[in-house]
Amino acid sequence: MATDQMLQFVVRDQAYPAKRAAGNRAADFAEIAARYPVPDAAEQSGRCSQCGVPYCTVHCPLHNHIPDWLRLTAEGRLREAYELSNATSTMPEICGRICPQDRLCEGNCVIEFSGHGAVTIGAVEKFITDKAWEEGWVEPVAIGPARGQSVGVIGAGPAGLTAAEYLRNHGYEVHVYDRHDRAGGLLTYGIPGFKLEKPVVMRRVERLREGGIVFHHGFAVGEQASLDELRQRHDAVLIATGVYRARAVDIPGADRAVPALDYLTTSNRKGFGDAVPAYDDGTLSAAGKHVVVIGGGDTAMDCVRTAVRQGAASVKCLYRRDRANMPGSQREVANAEEEGVEFVWLAAPTDIGDGEVTLRRMRLGAPDASGRRAPEPEPDGEVSVPADMVIAALGFDAEDLPALFGAPELGVTRWGTVLVDGKTMMTSLDGVFAAGDIVRGASLVVWAIRDGRDVTASMHKWLRSRAAAAKVAA
Repeated sequence: MATDQMLQFVVRDQAYPAKRAAGNRAADFAEIAARYPVPDAAEQSGRCSQCGVPYCTVHCPLHNHIPDWLRLTAEGRLREAYELSNATSTMPEICGRICPQDRLCEGNCVIEFSGHGAVTIGAVEKFITDKAWEEGWVEPVAIGPARGQSVGVIGAGPAGLTAAEYLRNHGYEVHVYDRHDRAGGLLTYGIPGFKLEKPVVMRRVERLREGGIVFHHGFAVGEQASLDELRQRHDAVLIATGVYRARAVDIPGADRAVPALDYLTTSNRKGFGDAVPAYDDGTLSAAGKHVVVIGGGDTAMDCVRTAVRQGAASVKCLYRRDRANMPGSQREVANAEEEGVEFVWLAAPTDIGDGEVTLRRMRLGAPDASGRRAPEPEPDGEVSVPADMVIAALGFDAEDLPALFGAPELGVTRWGTVLVDGKTMMTSLDGVFAAGDIVRGASLVVWAIRDGRDVTASMHKWLRSRAAAAKVAA
């Protein structure tokens, strides 16, 4: 396709890769849509308006060169498109699958504002890198000249893995410590396969391992070693643990609710073929049950759609605000509805009983501190719905890392997240940095990747200064 065939949004309709029929896709955990064939990817990329101020790039946390790799894709220069996409992201095919593009790049696409429908940026991003893996264009990790310094990374999620790769590019010896038996963090155990198939994550991890990054699985800091012991082993340490402490449901019967991450981890482990007693005995399986999920974010969407695939008798999602005010992706809500999930808007649980949930109908009142209209109870609005299994998906807070790590001197904020210097991303401990959700709170994978990239620059600067000082002292 010639370059003069860009700006085709006025004559070519928006077309995402076709989704499988809801009944078929709800029977397994495979991704719900294939990627584009090459001609479709080129045609959809050609819809880009190549605007002078690319709002898609501005609103991407990684500031990906989106119009440029769309143009290269439209021209059939797929390897160059991949290389440009890969230049700003360590996981473009993962972001293409799980980023809420409707709230980020596509939601801010200029032609979306004109009523023609945004360029399908996420689907093209997925296509480019999947094609690169198929064609062998994905190169091994570039390893810089050995510096004689090592870094310990605590946490093998997107922030930790991103920093590990960039640190390896600079020539550092990198060790990644994670309490799970597989790397990837929430990419591996939190996000279901119908959004992110696990071989996509594992091939990224294997590439890092082949690049000389050493993974220590089943390693809980504070048990196998304290934070201070890791500081003695390495020249610098990065804390990238994420946030995993589930927010509680503060109502009677709350102990009957299953934490969302426990439920999703169990399901994902089953998908790996692991022995999972809590699933096999029915405790954390939705099969045949009336399931109620409390929450309106993307984790809640993951839970309801997982329950459908496990063969639940019915699945309801309770959210205290209306559809327009929910935090989750509207695309995920639409997918869930297609698969048979019932959304109960303006509803808040008041009691979790044996086999039922009592809920109160809500209405939206005056705006709260965030500007969103605050939910308030309707008088005499209590009803009950059947519930053999209740899943709480109300978000995550930071664990008590100073206690877990045996490091009471580690500074934290009033929210429990790790306190860092805004410029250097260093914690209260010299040579200990932090990045990702453990700093900013529960957020998006793309922001964790951005933080991993940013903290690498700070760590590299600090480590070079230490090396230079040691050389002078010698």
